[in-house]
Amino acid sequence: MPSAPAGTLYRGREGMWSWVAHRVTGVLLFLFLLVHVLDTALVRVSPEAYNAVIGAYKTPILGLGEAGLVLAVAFHAFNGLRLILVDFWSKGPKYQRVMLWVVVGLVAVTAAGFLPRHLSNIFGGGH
Repeated sequence: MPSAPAGTLYRGREGMWSWVAHRVTGVLLFLFLLVHVLDTALVRVSPEAYNAVIGAYKTPILGLGEAGLVLAVAFHAFNGLRLILVDFWSKGPKYQRVMLWVVVGLVAVTAAGFLPRHLSNIFGGGH
């Protein structure tokens, strides 16, 4: 099988993985929103069932899920802006790899600002 010239196909480079991560985070955010709408609708059906579901959300496992949700939102939002620049800025394709690392940095800054407080609330019992 002949090999393709370098740079013509995704071969596990950053662009491919950002494409995959953008789609995965998009699907996860859609599923979260679906569950969120359904659990919020429970309040009209049965306030007791709603309170039980909300009580289940206070577990450490779902607290870690909330942390993952925030990171997924941050990545999806920042990477979406990067994709807009790649598509509509004439120099976007040239700088797409640099912009991906900027996205990773912005997600890291978001995580550094959010995770310590959130994790202390989950595991430290902080209020």
